[in-house]
Amino acid sequence: MIQKYILKLTACGLAGVLTVGSFAFGAEAAPVAGVSGYTADLAAAASLPTAGFSLALSQCAASVGDEAVVASAQPKVSENETPVVKSEYEDIAVATVTDYVHIRKKPSAESKSLGKLYTNNVGTVIGRKGDWYKIKSGSVTGYVKSDYVKVGDEELAKKAGRRVALVETETLKVRKKASKKSEVITLVPGGDDLTVTDESKDGWVGVSVDTGEGEGSGYVSLDYVTLSTEYTYAESAAEEKARLKREEEERKAAAEAALKAQQADRVTSSGSSSSGSSSSGSSSSSSSSSSSSSSSSSSTESSYEAPSGSDGSAVASYACQFVGNPYVYGGTSLTNGADCSGFVMSVYAKFGISLPHSSSAMRSCGYAVSTSEMQPGDIVCYSGHVGIYIGNNSIVHASTPSSGIKITSPANYRTILTVRRIF
Repeated sequence: MIQKYILKLTACGLAGVLTVGSFAFGAEAAPVAGVSGYTADLAAAASLPTAGFSLALSQCAASVGDEAVVASAQPKVSENETPVVKSEYEDIAVATVTDYVHIRKKPSAESKSLGKLYTNNVGTVIGRKGDWYKIKSGSVTGYVKSDYVKVGDEELAKKAGRRVALVETETLKVRKKASKKSEVITLVPGGDDLTVTDESKDGWVGVSVDTGEGEGSGYVSLDYVTLSTEYTYAESAAEEKARLKREEEERKAAAEAALKAQQADRVTSSGSSSSGSSSSGSSSSSSSSSSSSSSSSSSTESSYEAPSGSDGSAVASYACQFVGNPYVYGGTSLTNGADCSGFVMSVYAKFGISLPHSSSAMRSCGYAVSTSEMQPGDIVCYSGHVGIYIGNNSIVHASTPSSGIKITSPANYRTILTVRRIF
């Protein structure tokens, strides 16, 4: 390449000499007065022999220079080399702490904390100073000590993230195999999302679903879902303050609702007692009629005990009464059939708590607690599924059409996405 440039410069030089020669010949034939009459303006200067040479040579050099710049901008790759492609995970930092680490304004442990990076939170590295990485995570940009994060680990980054299939149709069929002719395992409502487990099938993705016995995989068509990767990010100091305030308000609202439910139960109990006392002098035929009427409605919801108490244990106790009742997709009846979110929603409705009829939406209700801190009444959320923790590492849930409402142990029989506390 260099030899090419040298040859071109040589050719330019020869052309310049020829140019000078021709102009020199003309100059010798010209009168002296004609030469002295040249002006100093640019046009006249360009007509001089030396100016012509300089102009030709400079244009040629510029051309060579341009080619050199272009050549230098090309990647230096030999015939047997493949250009190195930067990994999308190269700048990803994953928090490896047990709880959280502070993100500082400056690379110093004494600097102001701008927010917290929790376990498996992810950030993008944008700089480094000594033992500190400058990262951007969520709305927080600052420094974190390198001891508390791992950078560029693709496997760790994938584990920290969750590959998600968002349902974009009214009702999604999850099939046993990647084929429209395959058996339908379960149905998922629009707006819910599922954890992706397999992307190797053309036009289909494997997703995590409840099989009734544990965590299983089904397949959904890519025509009806949108794929994305879901990461968790740092929480700024302002966001943490707002969250804590919101959680406190939710706790107070739940306590007030539970108190109202408890007071309503007392009124109902008092009314029933008074009614029984006033009817104690009724005739035997009336009593017999009442008894007959009662036995004919034994399968209605009124045959179950009313909710009592105002805490998670009361919720768990009440929910367990409905074990054995059917699973019905889209249903909300505790006796005639409910799906997983419909079951949880209806149980909590008896305690005055309004929840959405969506397993993915329930992941934002109440406030989060760790799996090690689960208490009866907590809502346990999985991929496309939800249940109520009842203690002893067990949940009660509307499982599948074949198994109905049941108790399952252990609670982590499937991967738990989050645990939400309402009371």
